[in-house]
Amino acid sequence: MNKFLATAAASLAFIGAAYAADIEGTVQSVDPATRSITLEDGKIYVIPETIKVDELAAGAKVKVTVDDTTGAVTAIEKAS
Repeated sequence: MNKFLATAAASLAFIGAAYAADIEGTVQSVDPATRSITLEDGKIYVIPETIKVDELAAGAKVKVTVDDTTGAVTAIEKAS
């Protein structure tokens, strides 16, 4: 019985885990008014309040982490 409960709990934890996608690209433009950036591929990402928009600049190579379930940006960092 304990083995079953442990397996069930682990399965539920895995199903409930958030999935994220990392997108790498070069910033084409930054719009502080709408808190968004546009990457060179034309995709636009809205930046959450926890990330400073003024630290982003056109030409910067970035990695944008997006929550697959909500589509919300969860992090932006310099790409290597």
